[in-house]
Amino acid sequence: MDRKIFVVMATLVMAVAFVYISLSNTKVDGVKHKTKQLIQSNEVGKGTYMGKEKKIKEIYLAGGCFWGLEEYFSRINGVQDVTVGYANGRVKTTNYSLIHSTGHAETVHISYDSNVISLREILLYYFRVIDPTSVNKQGNDTGEQYRTGIYYTSEKELETIKSVIDEKEKEINKKIVVQVEPLKHYVLAEEYHQDYLKKNPNGYCHIDVSMANNPLIDKNKYPKPSKEELKRKLTKDEYAVTQEGKTEQAFSNKYWDSFGDGIYVDIATGEPLFSSKDKYNSGCGWPSFTKPISSEVVNFQEDNSFNMKRIEVKSRIGNSHLGHVFEDGPKDKGGLRFCINSLSIRFIPKDKMEKEGYGYLLSRV
Repeated sequence: MDRKIFVVMATLVMAVAFVYISLSNTKVDGVKHKTKQLIQSNEVGKGTYMGKEKKIKEIYLAGGCFWGLEEYFSRINGVQDVTVGYANGRVKTTNYSLIHSTGHAETVHISYDSNVISLREILLYYFRVIDPTSVNKQGNDTGEQYRTGIYYTSEKELETIKSVIDEKEKEINKKIVVQVEPLKHYVLAEEYHQDYLKKNPNGYCHIDVSMANNPLIDKNKYPKPSKEELKRKLTKDEYAVTQEGKTEQAFSNKYWDSFGDGIYVDIATGEPLFSSKDKYNSGCGWPSFTKPISSEVVNFQEDNSFNMKRIEVKSRIGNSHLGHVFEDGPKDKGGLRFCINSLSIRFIPKDKMEKEGYGYLLSRV
């Protein structure tokens, strides 16, 4: 009897050990997932963000070279895991040597916490680094496997996907050719492709992964008021500077010598423009910054007024006149000096950013 009990118990121990080893080294199409499998499983609801349970969702994106797209999204706050594979081919299976024949696209599978980052934001990050008007070509890579595509797993996501695409078409005034389909025939890529640019930092890819460091500032959050609304909202001097291109006096304006922690936003729209982290005393008598908080929030145009050749700086959404940019800034910080009118901006102290809806930029201050 004792021998039988011993055999049963030994069998159970071996079975448990086998399950443990299998879970620790799970292979899907020859690729080890380990903890990635747990992140993508039904157990991913564990953990919290600002007191909220994680709410993990997924999306599959094709954008040419999947090495760069994987590395890019792995750097974005709220993204839990990214793997690379092949999606939406004509047959169920493929591999790296066959994708040119099977019609699969190089694709990244993104798992993200929707309490931290939304599908809309994921897509806005995506459109930053692809050419959505190019068919079967991204960067120097050509072929059907390098097409762009958004492959969804829930019909509920379609409204958001179509909305972002419509916005982008209006923005660039060109037809967007990104494929939008339900996910099918997804095959995880070989192990050597996973985290390729982490393993090979000098590897080629057309994706500019540094764009992940540029904070995403959604245009929809900061619409421009009408001309009549602006006249009611702004003081006479604020209107003259932002809408009529006037300039305030040096050394007698609000922010030229103020250096508290916080951000500076467009007085007309509230769009974030500059961080106190990048502000410095240039001695010119106006607020000076080495760079905007994100390269996307300002536009530039030639200004030949007063018999001078200058580069005017305007806000992206409000088209407000902010000031000018010069090449006499600190060399160790890029060499630029953004000389900005105090009347064009409003300062939001760091301790009030969360309350005013700018908490997502606290790490940039």
